[in-house]
Amino acid sequence: MPKRDDLKSILIIGSGPIIIGQACEFDYSGSQALRSLREDGIETVLINSNPATIMTDPTMADHVYLKPLNTKSIIEILKKHPNIDAVLPTMGGQTALNLCIEADEKGIWEDFEVEIIGVDIDAINITEDREKFRELMLKIGIGMPPQASATSFLKGKEIAQEFGFPLVIRASFTLGGAGASIVYDPERFDNQLSHALEVSPIHEVMIDKALMGWKEYELELLRDKNDNVVIICTIENMDPMGIHTGDSITVAPAMTLSDRTFQRMRDMAIHMMRSIGDFAGGCNVQFAVSPDEKEDIIAIEINPRVSRSSALASKATGYPIAKIAAKLAIGYSLDELDNQITKSTSALFEPTLDYVIVKIPRWNFDKFEGSDRTLGLQMKSVGEVMGIGRSFQEALHKATQSLEIKRNGLGADGKGYKDYETIIQKLTVPSWDRVFVIYDAVQLGIPLNRIHEITKIDMWFLRQYEELHLLEQEISTYTIATLPKALLLEAKQKGFADRQIAHMLDCWESEVHKKRMELNINRVYKLVDTCAAEFKAMTPYYYSTFEEEIETADGKRYVANDSEVSNRKKIVVLGSGPNRIGQGIEFDYCCVHGVLAAAECGYETIMINCNPETVSTDFDTADKLYFEPVFWEHIYDIILHEKPEGIIVQLGGQTALKLAEKLDKYGIKIIGTSFQSLDLAEDRGSFSTLLKENDIPYPRFGTAESADEALQLADELGFPLLVRPSYVLGGQGMKIVINKKDLEAHVVDLLRKIPNNKLLLDHYLDGAIEAEADAICDGEEIYIIGIMEHIEPCGIHSGDSNATLPPFNLGEFVIQQIKDHTKKIALALNTVGLINIQFAIKDDTVFIIEANPRASRTVPFIAKAYGEPYVNYATKVMLGEKKIKDFDFNPHLDGYAIKQPVFSFNKFPNVNKNLGPEMKSTGESILFIDSLKDDDFYNLYSRRKMYLSK
Repeated sequence: MPKRDDLKSILIIGSGPIIIGQACEFDYSGSQALRSLREDGIETVLINSNPATIMTDPTMADHVYLKPLNTKSIIEILKKHPNIDAVLPTMGGQTALNLCIEADEKGIWEDFEVEIIGVDIDAINITEDREKFRELMLKIGIGMPPQASATSFLKGKEIAQEFGFPLVIRASFTLGGAGASIVYDPERFDNQLSHALEVSPIHEVMIDKALMGWKEYELELLRDKNDNVVIICTIENMDPMGIHTGDSITVAPAMTLSDRTFQRMRDMAIHMMRSIGDFAGGCNVQFAVSPDEKEDIIAIEINPRVSRSSALASKATGYPIAKIAAKLAIGYSLDELDNQITKSTSALFEPTLDYVIVKIPRWNFDKFEGSDRTLGLQMKSVGEVMGIGRSFQEALHKATQSLEIKRNGLGADGKGYKDYETIIQKLTVPSWDRVFVIYDAVQLGIPLNRIHEITKIDMWFLRQYEELHLLEQEISTYTIATLPKALLLEAKQKGFADRQIAHMLDCWESEVHKKRMELNINRVYKLVDTCAAEFKAMTPYYYSTFEEEIETADGKRYVANDSEVSNRKKIVVLGSGPNRIGQGIEFDYCCVHGVLAAAECGYETIMINCNPETVSTDFDTADKLYFEPVFWEHIYDIILHEKPEGIIVQLGGQTALKLAEKLDKYGIKIIGTSFQSLDLAEDRGSFSTLLKENDIPYPRFGTAESADEALQLADELGFPLLVRPSYVLGGQGMKIVINKKDLEAHVVDLLRKIPNNKLLLDHYLDGAIEAEADAICDGEEIYIIGIMEHIEPCGIHSGDSNATLPPFNLGEFVIQQIKDHTKKIALALNTVGLINIQFAIKDDTVFIIEANPRASRTVPFIAKAYGEPYVNYATKVMLGEKKIKDFDFNPHLDGYAIKQPVFSFNKFPNVNKNLGPEMKSTGESILFIDSLKDDDFYNLYSRRKMYLSK
């Protein structure tokens, strides 16, 4: 039976600003759902307040409402669109579900005759209310940990007395594990219990006997109206129970599960999904398995919606869960739908993996000074990476190479811990770098049994580490000249980077690369095809690996490569890697638009990225997707294979920019602004010299490379001083200092963290107003796409400031200076493409703080506020296809748009919440106001100096 004919118009609720616990995986899901519904001719109406995402692009839905996610906005939209038949709330994470429930309780859906599809409210209530969920599981014979719910402090204390410690406290109806904790002793219990009761919107907690050391698994399911159920992916957590899945290293397919237990788990998951309600859509089920021979299975939770893991499972298998879930919600059955990758098989087909994926979370603890860096039941990561390989070892290495934390993979880079006590401590208390510390422990000779005893990580994973260490030891006995081919091939097959092998052999990375080429040990590319090559796949979605040569009967030797190179002109867009503070989803928006614009210009588009949460790594965004680390060696090999016309680096944030120097050195064409210009803008000293030559004001400054030089400079410049390192993003390491003692301490700390960096010391313009301009330049002409004024005073990072478009308080004289300076700087830097310039305004003089000739964080915001596809235009300028004069610019905005940062401080309760030059916000929302008399603007303006720190 095909789709329902009565659904003509559907409202989709987005997930709002990015916060820890709910990141851009829901924008990926929402974008897929919108495209899926539009394919079927259904009118789509979207509400989402996040301007930085591709999901809120005007091309994604028929009607996009950038409004606050509340019932007032929902009523406004439903009045404006009385033809809306249904609401799909399962694509926007917990935020969308909670809003859907609230609207249901207020009778809004009933008043407007809107049906809820993709889930039913009873299913949400059963799964979120931990007491109801427990009762249902026991009724259907599914094991649960000993647990009880409490709605008062006293009841909680009674339960603790009955169960004994350790205990797990979980708050009902919360996101990202908010309010959850493991408590080992009565002293901490009272505080944690009070906190969880407070955090839960219904003031209810569930207290479980902690299953410490049990293994954790997740299953992703899809079900249609005919009760067909498919299990898309089984994900195993390398970390045992006790660490939130969003903070765990996860592996697919499951590695250490016996087939008997796997079949039992499948049956239980399907039974659970069927028992919670009669709905068509996606579902995520989590289980704990005892680490003994019995392999007892206990249910942890079930989410009747597209989850964080759905995005990962979609990218891991090539099966687009959200796209299919949206089709199921409108009445299709699985057997009526095509497998989106093969195009020839049915969607009623469970994916088979002939490779391994490893996901590693990306944390940003450095942004939260004094934060508790230990991992537990509350999620703390801000993003994630995924590595695909032929083996667990290769995938693990690729994932660690993708993290962008100045590591080249596991070990073999001279950065590991060598102290026994430190290693034992780090293994005992799970922290963000445990994936590396396990290797350090093996290297130090700590027995695997001891590591297992401390971490409870399955011995299978630890033996994989041990094999890598033994291989490193063996390779280290050779030189580059004597290293046998078989050993080099084995190292590459196990994921070691050329850089790591060079470290083992004490030679240069380029020498290892050269030796590989001579020995014909080249990367080959394999398809992610959902079916282990059983059927032909139509979608070019690749990962790299190394294989032995095959010899045919006639003596011909070759290595099988699935990636065929066309003779079309090609452009590579470098993605932005994992989300983190300072480089978020806005760069993914830019990359997607860059890919689409290059395709419009007739190029074959190639995307390289390793972030499973985003639209840029969707298998049908670019003509070819290489799901690979944004890491030099991987990129260079793809370039040698594909031979593109050039590489676009200015859309992928600092990740892509950092590779510009290497690309330039190897003679690879950078599309748009040249490396020399990018470098000039990044090198604070050279840039200030350029400003001086062009007669543009800037704060008094000097550069220093040691604490002594910095202290001498301070005498000339006078305090307060703004200290900034070169080549960083998100204000990393920036600080305002007010005396010599602070200056010395900060400079010593910075040079320890970022050795050989050139530091810039600016005289800080106290009390200045901050503004920024974004522009497109074609090398001759320039068009300013937007000027934004910050509501907070100068000294708070632009990413943490509330900012208005257009400016609200700058006179014509100041605006003219901003325009003049922007044009002069863009042309002096030979900019081709986008540029962002930041200004400080004091006594009606406009000073330059910095210029970035690349896509900035604010470009998507300006594009959404004015309704103009600026990244599309800028890409065409970079490619030399168009000039500024060829575009018909027509920005439209009534009143003002305000960019409002969103923080995730609730994950780090003891952290200093003051704002300064280093960015701390995790996301942003957009607020439209008609005039400056609006209450929201008045509130923001009155609080503008509240959090300023120096």
